Amino acid sequence: MARNKQFVGELISEFIAVFIIILFGDSVAAMYSLYDPSPYRNAYWGVCIVWGLGVTIAIYVTGAVSGTHANPAVTLALALFRGFSWRKVVPYAAVQVLGGMAGAAIVYALYAPVIDHFNLAHHLDRMNDGGAAGVFFTHPGDFVTPLHALMDETILTAMLLFGIFAVTCEYNTQAPQANSSALIIGLLVAAIGGCAGYLEAWAINPARDFGPRLFCYFAGWGPSALPAPGHYWWVPIAGPLAGGVIGAGAYEYLVRPYMPRLRDRQAAEPGPLLADAPLADGPVAEARIAGQS
Repeated sequence: MARNKQFVGELISEFIAVFIIILFGDSVAAMYSLYDPSPYRNAYWGVCIVWGLGVTIAIYVTGAVSGTHANPAVTLALALFRGFSWRKVVPYAAVQVLGGMAGAAIVYALYAPVIDHFNLAHHLDRMNDGGAAGVFFTHPGDFVTPLHALMDETILTAMLLFGIFAVTCEYNTQAPQANSSALIIGLLVAAIGGCAGYLEAWAINPARDFGPRLFCYFAGWGPSALPAPGHYWWVPIAGPLAGGVIGAGAYEYLVRPYMPRLRDRQAAEPGPLLADAPLADGPVAEARIAGQS
């Protein structure tokens, strides 16, 4: 019974983590998009920093309970490479999406009159033009096709997971110590947005995109949200899931085996070593793998 109660707590934690990220991230997107002049139009780095700080805050709030995956791509990568329980993967992903929906709902409650004014001023409507949809979910930027966006999202999420696995590797003596990894992961998210955000708003997280997209489908955007122009809706799901596996795998096979501390431990303890900090049933251990966009 206690074990089931803990699992429920982990699911609540993952819901709250994505809720926090979307609440901060979509709110700053609203500030960036809906106002003229925009307070961020000439300070785009501020948008990236707010998204990154949303991730950092989510980790500090929920990391001790669930590890703050906050991203199905992270959950999948941890199951593949670091011993996270496979039975938890689908429930984690489901509540992450629900957290994204809830976060988008609160942002909508805050900005609904501003959204309506923006669409009226620009002669847009939600269902046909997708007016103000960029506040909530992603779409290809200028000159970017859905197929190219799929490649982008795969690469960018690979960068994210490569960095997360490096930051949380117990054998990496250059990784940040104690609880500072949350800040570094947040800065990693911000850096990815700063260098590639205009391509398609750097989803790098299926829950970050699909959760708000589902909310918007029911909130009046309809086909502009799902299936979206060019049937784009699946790209921010498939790209990050594939990229997360690639990035995490690259770290696990190309960098981690050559860590001096790991080699020293292998020499002292012959035999195979488990992945860093087994996560299958240990939420406290999972907190070290705080996750991410």
